[in-house]
Order: sequence, then C-alpha cells, then structure tokens
Amino acid sequence: MPDQKRDFYEVLGVSKGATDEEIKKAYRKLAKKYHPDMNPGDKSAEEKFKEVNEAYGILSDPEKKSRYDQFGFAGVDPSYGAGAGGYGGFDMGGVDLGDIFGSFFGGGFGGFGGGGSRNGPQKGESLRASLNLTFEEAAFGCEKEISLTRTESCDECHGSGCAPGTNPETCPDCRGTGTVRVQQRMGGMAFSSSAPCTRCRGTGRIVHTPCKACGGAGSVRKQRRVTVTIPAGIDDGQAVSLAGQGNAGKNGGPAGDLIVGVRIKPHALFQREGTTVLYEQPISFYQAAMGAELEIPTIDGKVKYTLPAGTQTGTTFRLRGKGIPALRGRGRGDQYVTVTIRVPTSLNAEQKSALRAFAAAMGEAPAEEQGEDILKSFFGKQKKKK
Repeated sequence: MPDQKRDFYEVLGVSKGATDEEIKKAYRKLAKKYHPDMNPGDKSAEEKFKEVNEAYGILSDPEKKSRYDQFGFAGVDPSYGAGAGGYGGFDMGGVDLGDIFGSFFGGGFGGFGGGGSRNGPQKGESLRASLNLTFEEAAFGCEKEISLTRTESCDECHGSGCAPGTNPETCPDCRGTGTVRVQQRMGGMAFSSSAPCTRCRGTGRIVHTPCKACGGAGSVRKQRRVTVTIPAGIDDGQAVSLAGQGNAGKNGGPAGDLIVGVRIKPHALFQREGTTVLYEQPISFYQAAMGAELEIPTIDGKVKYTLPAGTQTGTTFRLRGKGIPALRGRGRGDQYVTVTIRVPTSLNAEQKSALRAFAAAMGEAPAEEQGEDILKSFFGKQKKKK
C-alpha cells in the first residue's frame, strides 16, 4: 500500500470551501517558499515542493477537484489503496464495484474492475524545469532555451519494442488487457480484484524479438534543447506549460508536458506587486521646496516629471501605464513613485552659514546660536546684580 498522503487541502493550508483564487494564492506562496532554487540541497523542501505541486494540480482542475471531493485519493489515483482490502475492483455478493467506478468515470478507471485496459494508450510523464528571468524579461516576455533529458519513441521500432520485421504476440493469459481477474472467498463472500498480468508484466503483449536500439522498451532517452516562450507579465512562482514536450507516451499515447517554473531576479531599483511597479526617488530639500523637473527611471526608460513646489517627503505620485503588462490580457499597470528627501551628512563652512541664514529667515535660530543667546542672557543678568 502506498505511503499515507496528506489531505490536499491540508497541504495547501486552505479549507475545503476555498475559492479558486484562495487556492492559487496559497499555492504561489508555498511554491515560492519550498522552491529548490530557494532551498538548494534541502531534500525536505524538495519533497514539500513536489507535494504542494501535486495538491495544486488536483485542486486547480475542476474535474479532478470534483472527483477528489467525492472519493478522496481514490478518485484521482487508482493505485491508492490497492491491494489487501484496497479499491481495485472487488466483488461483494456478486456486485463488482469496479463497474460502479467505471460508470462514474466513463468506462474504466485505471485498474478498477472490468472496464479498463492497462494496454490502452497512456500519456507520458510530465517533466519539470525552472528558469531564472530578469525583471524586464518577465515584464515584456522573451524566449529562452533549456536543456533537458527525456524519453522519446524509438526511431528504429517506432515505439513497438519489436525488432524491424517482427510483431508482438497478444498475451494469451490476459488477452491483451494487461490485467487478470483474481477471485477469493472469505466467509461466504466472493471477492474479485484485478491484478497485473504476470506473464506480460501488464503490457498485454509479449515481445519475442526485442528491438536492439531500445532493448524492447519502445523508447530511448535523448538530450534535447527546447525553446520556451515566456509570455509578457509572468510573475514570480508562475509556470509555463509546453504540451507534448515531456516523456513519450506508452502504447501510442501522447507525450507528457513540460512544466517550466519561473523565478524572477530582484531588481536594483524596482519592486513589483502584480502589474504595479514601485520606485523610490530621492530628492534634495531644495527640489522639494522649490519644485523641480525630474527624470524618473521606468522599465521603458527615463521619463520627465514636474515635481510641484512644497512636496513633502513620503509623497507618492503615479505614472500611468508604466507598470507591468497584464498576463495574456490587455493594458498595463502603473508605476508608483515615492519621493524621499536626502539629508546631507557633511557640510562645509559656507553651506552651514547658508543654512543658518535660511533658518534665521524662517524665524528659526540654529541650536548653537540658541545656546549662545542663553549664555549671554545669563551673564547679563549676573552683571546687573553686581
């Protein structure tokens, strides 16, 4: 029996009634937390990352989520619980529960009961990869090449596993289904379950003359370079799916997919919140008081902005349409610029004198002059007393 899995809702930390948006938000947070790039060499984080992705893969798919909500793990993984007392097509009092599951899922569910054939077309396994992008590459989209190793249909035998000029034999024990029915009786009750055929090892056929190129497997491992088109506006932790770029399918089934996760490198100037870009612009006291013509950096290049006189530190203004393009949508977000006043850390004598004159004009006496006035007042009073 497989290892006990955690409930998918528990894995993502959401309730069973969570909305699609809540599920997506929880996934993005956990995927970012446990991503292998953020936890190099941490096997525990790697396992949690896989667990989170598996949970999201089920709960983000309406059909799979519905099966899971009704039947638990058995609804999405036919192998779960199979074996002694498992779910695999058993018969109680002449009723084959495999047929019941088959009616739910459209004529056969993996190895449940009589409907399914293990020798039918099977989609290949999906592969996963990751890409590091710059802030601008994620904002405007780009094309990247990644290197991967995957299984592909053997060119020599075209996936049959047989040497050229030969054909496989249909297994006489399972008649090509890949499964056989095993019956047991316990306490007057008849149990019937499906099990992989031992003669053909569940393939439904027997290869007498294996292909030399693939050793009868029907597939070979190859190194490939795949071009990935990154859409404009993709965010950190999201992924791009390339259909048919995964491992080869079995028995004529389609190839799996390639799932490419995205990590965005931090930018020296900008921060991102969805389609919004945040930027902090330092200004001098003079610019804040008198106003100024500023050149503000954006992801499109520098733009001019007229800063009004009397601007206070912490003031935020908006540059419309200078944010991130909407992912697979229309329009762009905005850039928000927060101004902060730079305070000089060192002044020469001339600059200090100018500041004192300014303070005096504003009716403010510098601290040292206030101290001198206090001393003069004190000694003046002492002289009067004498």
